[in-house]
Amino acid sequence: MDTLSIAGRRVGPGEPPYIVAEIGANHNGDMALCRALIDAARESGADAVKFQSWSKRSLISTGEFARNARYTAGNGGGPTLEQAVERYQLSAGAHRQIADYCRERGVVFFSSCFSREEVDLLESLDVPAYKIASMDVNHLPLLEYVACTGKPVILSAGMATLGEVERALATLRSHGAGPVALLHCLSIYPCPPEAVHLRTMETWRRAFDVPVGYSDHTLGPAISLGAVALGACLIEKHFTLDRALEGWDHAISADPAEMRALVDGCRAVFAALGSSARVVSEAELEKRKTFRRRMVAARAMRSGERLTPADVEFKRPGNGIQPDELAYVVGRALARDVAAEEELAWTDLM
Repeated sequence: MDTLSIAGRRVGPGEPPYIVAEIGANHNGDMALCRALIDAARESGADAVKFQSWSKRSLISTGEFARNARYTAGNGGGPTLEQAVERYQLSAGAHRQIADYCRERGVVFFSSCFSREEVDLLESLDVPAYKIASMDVNHLPLLEYVACTGKPVILSAGMATLGEVERALATLRSHGAGPVALLHCLSIYPCPPEAVHLRTMETWRRAFDVPVGYSDHTLGPAISLGAVALGACLIEKHFTLDRALEGWDHAISADPAEMRALVDGCRAVFAALGSSARVVSEAELEKRKTFRRRMVAARAMRSGERLTPADVEFKRPGNGIQPDELAYVVGRALARDVAAEEELAWTDLM
């Protein structure tokens, strides 16, 4: 199985989980908020920040705009879909500002692309990888164009069948894409835990022999930690400064404190996975001396008496004759007088 390299960081089996703070459109078209989000993601320990590169022209049809659709149900006083797209889209100049700021702050920047023009823009910014959103698993022309960059690709599998993912991967590979990682994803916002089915990650791995991660739309960090425990090599989580902000994704996003908990938790879970081989560590071997039991006399006895099972008990510490050595003690004679509760050693036996 191939691993990915994103800005010099290996991503794949055996590597610590790669954590992507998905800023997406949570900048709300405000560059000051955008910079604050980048800084907060960096402070939270995320490995990268990811945006969404789309425009009013590239994402939604004029017919959909005409229907006055909204992405947030019940936002009677909020913007229409067209107003929101106009507000949240990033111009080419804004992309350059973001890329420059991330470079200054030492943060890895990449983005989801939604058209050829946006791929060209991201190429001009030398992004280290491309993200394909779940909605574009069947957008084969876009997949072909992204693949021609030769860059690593992260493909979300929300709403997709096994057959659609198989076709998408074949398209990427046949057109020269770099290594591909597949993200298990449920395109439900927010996604209830019972709908996630994290065990599907193993299905993706077995079917396609690619690194598998998880794009998390649940609330809180718990499901991401479970994904890492099941082998997810990449976690993508929407990120905000304040879940109360107006916008499409703020309410389902992690705030800085939650992102910090997610990053630390995922890395701790990965470290805890360790090896499948059962090895008793030196630290545990040392603990045996304190936590296990040793043989003590159950009563006062005289030298020469032969021991029976009733003559001994086992109590802490564990630095003498062990309980599983009882068979080698029974029937042997004492070499000296012993008091009740006295600890017995091999030298006390004839």
